[in-house]
Amino acid sequence: MAHEGNVITELVTDHREVEEIFGRIEALPPGDKNRKVYADQATMELVRHSVAEEEYLYPAVRQYLPNGDTVADKEIDDHSKAEQIMKDLESCEAGDAEFDRLIGMLMSEVRSHITDEEENLFPMLRTTASAGTLDELGDKVRQAKKLAPTRPHPSAPDKPPANKLLAPGAGLVDRVRDTLTGRGKKD
Repeated sequence: MAHEGNVITELVTDHREVEEIFGRIEALPPGDKNRKVYADQATMELVRHSVAEEEYLYPAVRQYLPNGDTVADKEIDDHSKAEQIMKDLESCEAGDAEFDRLIGMLMSEVRSHITDEEENLFPMLRTTASAGTLDELGDKVRQAKKLAPTRPHPSAPDKPPANKLLAPGAGLVDRVRDTLTGRGKKD
């Protein structure tokens, strides 16, 4: 899918991509090894997406929404829950009973988060931040995703400035590991 436009367009595109991967997982029978490949792909996308939101979207939410701190804290809490599930999922193979339980939890958590952002957060932000600000945030989010980690790091900081300082280094290490192991790639 094309990645361009303002921050809302960019993040909704990410949401559709993750939903497409979830659909691939759901279409396969339990135990199929490709369910793990797709789970790894979903994790890679979700981690990059979450890191970019935490670096740029949620600080903007704090700035532009009247209840911004409360909204941003709730969204970050959602990310923390999903990230822990993804961390637990890393050690499971597709044939493990725990894999099915965890992937189901992840899909439910992420779908709920997506609905909340698209029905509540994004419309509020669209009315309170200028088009120029939203465009600038879209550029920053796209750049952040290029450098972001691809594996869950539940103990990593999730607020600026620490997250902006540490994410690129963790991202580099994660991408090297992914390349060496073939993570997220079908045989």
